[in-house]
Amino acid sequence: MDNTIGFIGGGQMGEALIRGIIDSGLYDAQAISVAEPNPERRDYITSTYGVQGFEESAPLWESCSTLILAVKPQIMHIVLAASKDLVRPEHLIITIAAGLPISFYEQGLGRDDCKIIRVMPNTPALVLEGASGLSGNKNVEQEDLLRCEEIFNKIGKAVILDEQALDAVTGLSGSGPAYVFTFAEAMIDAGIKSGLPRPTAETLALQTILGSVKLLMESKKHPAELRAMVTSPGGTTIAAQHVLERSGFKGILMDAVEAAVTRSKELGKG
Repeated sequence: MDNTIGFIGGGQMGEALIRGIIDSGLYDAQAISVAEPNPERRDYITSTYGVQGFEESAPLWESCSTLILAVKPQIMHIVLAASKDLVRPEHLIITIAAGLPISFYEQGLGRDDCKIIRVMPNTPALVLEGASGLSGNKNVEQEDLLRCEEIFNKIGKAVILDEQALDAVTGLSGSGPAYVFTFAEAMIDAGIKSGLPRPTAETLALQTILGSVKLLMESKKHPAELRAMVTSPGGTTIAAQHVLERSGFKGILMDAVEAAVTRSKELGKG
């Protein structure tokens, strides 16, 4: 079972992880197994990436040291019920299901000696630019956390946190792509309203967002400092900025993130 990894669920997020860790050389394809009941999806994963495919998860618990649970939260209880007699204390169990606390897995498996790490990734992981927060239970050692962090760094950037902080991660980066997509849509529509053809508006808006984020990351400057660099006295930017400030743009966004965090906490309790 040394240095082998299994994926229970071969959906898009699982595929992104497989692609990232193979491309990075973290795991060889021969060391990766996938349990996926859908035969078409299973055949696609195995033929595309050269990994082993199984209809059921039992062979993975037998042969893999690390198991990533990549199924929807709604069916996680079924996966745990089917796995409880196969789990051993040496397994490292990583879950990427949203909203389910670590206690859910411990109860579902009916034991408290399992090593479980809960991860909150986001959809940009599909293009290997995800943001993930992760937290482990009391049985997880530092080397396990670092191993998990290394895996998720292959599809973006990962940070280790206390589990109580994962609701904030959910509200900020988990739901965050939706805020960015809404902003991008508004930028594109504004360009169209101002007379630009849609393809042109899309190109300019998306490149502006991409370039601004890259500048923000590479310059290491505070966002306010970069904003000041493009805000001339009496110019177009300050006129637009005045509208954003008057409309409470930042406050609205902060309220939106807070609402998502609150909802994440509610779902975790439910």
